[in-house]
Amino acid sequence: MIKTIGGIVVALAIVIIGLTIYLGPDDLSACGETPTATSSCRPADAIIAVSGGDTAARTAEAVRLYQEGWAPKLVFSGAAQDKSGPSNAAAMRHEAQVAGVPFKDIILEEYGATTKQNAENTQTILEKNDIHDVILVTSAYHQRRAGLEFSTRSNATVRNHPVSSDDQWSAFWWMTPIGWFLAVSEFIKIIAFYFGGSR
Repeated sequence: MIKTIGGIVVALAIVIIGLTIYLGPDDLSACGETPTATSSCRPADAIIAVSGGDTAARTAEAVRLYQEGWAPKLVFSGAAQDKSGPSNAAAMRHEAQVAGVPFKDIILEEYGATTKQNAENTQTILEKNDIHDVILVTSAYHQRRAGLEFSTRSNATVRNHPVSSDDQWSAFWWMTPIGWFLAVSEFIKIIAFYFGGSR
């Protein structure tokens, strides 16, 4: 009985750790606060943040990277959640401007309502603005799938950098029902992506 319980605990720990690492890849994890000349830690042409989940946390992380010199441009992607109001991207721009980012350094993609659409619509913007290297910011549970969508639909080099913790996700995500829902649903969506059913 004790061995059985111990086996279940170990298996559960492996699943939790595995999902945490798999869902939230961070290509900047070995870098310091500011960029350097090394390939994985070099400055990018732009930082992309997609709305959804805790949009404010995603925006704040993108702004932090911008302020620390990781890229000269911010691209905010997201349609309006409330169709009678401004787009999520416009709301993100407002927050960035409040934080001191100049209007000229912000580019909006205001029509993407899904991760697939975010990636597709942003590709046009990247081509138009001669952007070839980007840092993609989203919530950790969403990072793997977003990275797959953007890498597949973009000619740019995409480096992942998730928000470490937000209103929906933290290191203790496995202690909440919403954490398990997000983890399992994202894993299923990633499987669907590989079978051509991304959204």
